[in-house]
Amino acid sequence: MGKRSARALNHFTDRSLHVITSSYPDRESAFFDSPREQRYIRHVKARTANQQALLDAMAAQAVTLALGPAGTGKTYLAVATAVAALDDGDVDRIVLTRPAVEAGEHLGFLPGSLEEKLRPYLRAVYDVLTERLGGKRLKTLFAEGAIEVAPIAYMRGRTLNRAFVVVDEAQNCTYAQLKMLLTRLGWNSRMVVTGDPGQSDLLTGLSGLNDIAERLHAIPGIAVIRLEDDDVVRHPLVQAMLGAL
Repeated sequence: MGKRSARALNHFTDRSLHVITSSYPDRESAFFDSPREQRYIRHVKARTANQQALLDAMAAQAVTLALGPAGTGKTYLAVATAVAALDDGDVDRIVLTRPAVEAGEHLGFLPGSLEEKLRPYLRAVYDVLTERLGGKRLKTLFAEGAIEVAPIAYMRGRTLNRAFVVVDEAQNCTYAQLKMLLTRLGWNSRMVVTGDPGQSDLLTGLSGLNDIAERLHAIPGIAVIRLEDDDVVRHPLVQAMLGAL
């Protein structure tokens, strides 16, 4: 392993609080290609005031909507919080869902089981889960049902008790889909809905995320956190491009 990759790997085995950084290329080459099982730090630390507001909201509220542009840490913080809740025994399982909407390309039929069909759509979530739990433990939790991938199409009629539900890429959900998902919330459960209203892959006017957020923000027990371009923690050029595009 080269010096650069070794430094990146040491960053993720450090026992101090993990700060979301823009060093994702090093992380990709050092960690995801590494066959060894690693031990990972448990806590995350916000880099911006809005990220801290999101962490505080997820800790205090039953339902949190996190809206903001790409790279602001919405999915990362939501999944990391879900893992911490599972580890602490606050919930019995993590339920992951997102709309199966492709970003402009149609890949056609995907082979495999239901979980395998959805895996490409949940790649970002799987990356965070692997980072937080390690590959072996993640497989064990999936096998035990402690982590579940639930397609939106199969969620109607369910009641999710003692679960931490993460709805990712919610800008690609219609108003009716989000209403259905939000009303699945059961006893001792929490739900985090993340999405970027500016990057919907639905036809204009079909996304229900902004409408849902406007209607729910004043309800006690529900938090709506809006992240901005200044909260982007990817490559510095991402923030500049968001301002220009």
